[in-house]
Amino acid sequence: MGGMDVVIMAAGKGTRMKSRIPKVLHALGGVALIEHVIKVSQALGARRQVVVVGHGSQQVQAALAQHPSLLFALQEPQLGTGHAVQTAAQHLPLLTLAGCTLVLSGDVPLIGLPTLQDLVAASAGEHLTLLTLKMSNPKGYGRILRHPEEGHRVMGIVEEKDATPLERLIDEVYVGVMVIPNARLHRWLSALKNNNAQEEYYLTDLVAMAVGEGLEVHTHACADPTEVAGVNDPEQLAQLERAYQGKVAQRLMRAGVRLADPARIDVRGELEAGEDVEIDVGCVFEGRVVLEAGVKIGAHCVISNAHLSADVVVKPFTHIQGESVSALITVGAASQLGPYARLRAGTVLGAEVHIGNFVEIKNSTLGVGSKANHLAYVGDAQLGDRVNYGAGSITANYDGANKHKTVIEDDVHVGSNSVLVAPVTIAQGGTVGAGSVISKNTQAGALTLTRAKTISLAHWSRPQKKSTNKASS
Repeated sequence: MGGMDVVIMAAGKGTRMKSRIPKVLHALGGVALIEHVIKVSQALGARRQVVVVGHGSQQVQAALAQHPSLLFALQEPQLGTGHAVQTAAQHLPLLTLAGCTLVLSGDVPLIGLPTLQDLVAASAGEHLTLLTLKMSNPKGYGRILRHPEEGHRVMGIVEEKDATPLERLIDEVYVGVMVIPNARLHRWLSALKNNNAQEEYYLTDLVAMAVGEGLEVHTHACADPTEVAGVNDPEQLAQLERAYQGKVAQRLMRAGVRLADPARIDVRGELEAGEDVEIDVGCVFEGRVVLEAGVKIGAHCVISNAHLSADVVVKPFTHIQGESVSALITVGAASQLGPYARLRAGTVLGAEVHIGNFVEIKNSTLGVGSKANHLAYVGDAQLGDRVNYGAGSITANYDGANKHKTVIEDDVHVGSNSVLVAPVTIAQGGTVGAGSVISKNTQAGALTLTRAKTISLAHWSRPQKKSTNKASS
């Protein structure tokens, strides 16, 4: 069949979005609309990917800089879909007769790989092939015109603004996805005219050209309307978001994940879950998250870029905020987090660690069985095994200019409301007395405390409020 090229149209202004952000960069499932399209075309084995940009072209190209193989074509001004592909044609092979070009829209994010595979297969690399859909309300779409006899072969496509009242009753529509044989691509594009109500160059006019040359135009029907639904305004974006999240929820449940309510989960990236994982309502997963077997996530947790080992329990309202997909927070097996705990970038927890309510961990390692159960801060620190970190204690890791490290060795007990002033090491088996400020290294096994002498003044009276006389009326 030859190679396949892909043209992704992303030049539209998206006026109805009422946003300074180009339409194709609005997020669905935590990923830009156009990223979904790029991903599926890559999975399809595209030889080239040409993105047609226009409004906000610099923003779009900057947002896609992580795809160095992409080619960009600037459509300025925007004179229709045909003109968009004409603009992209500079990157398409002029003399290659084998293969085909697939045209996609950057604002149609949920197009499925199997659907595109079937569409390309229907073209066999040599037939103009259209993706179609039967719609009860086809308003706004181009209608497929078929011969009343002769096997109902395709005769053309008429845009709604150019259609007659009778043609507007047709329920089979073209959804903007087309495969064009490369053998005729450049010749057909150069022959496009703008003799229509919009004075634009319609890509759909290629159908009439093929028919005029006696060529059979193929179609492939899409079974799922959400696959070909486009985004034109915030309402449509929200509708597609729920459709996307519904598909994610179905996939998770088929893999054995137990969701308290499939309608109340948001996956804004990639979520990988093992068997017997339980997820309560209102949870948000961002970036890359791995939940091993038996993990339980309480209600209203936000988890980003993290790997939770088997049997970890995350209690409600806990936030886990890894830095990136390449720098995941890791939590050891059978650990317990929350409620209301916060793990920040650089956190590494060993097995059976307990992080309790209103405890914040940042850029720190906690060894096996260590606990920080209440109202504490651990930053830029290394805690060994079986450390008990008391309520209200903090590592004072910042001196106003630089960050410093705190080391707490195995089996240390840090009493409540203590301040460890970094750089400092609390040696193995040591105890820090409650309310202490520790700024020097301690000895192994020692009790270390800094506490002012207690003073008690008998018969002391608190200050009294001064009385005020209100003026009489």
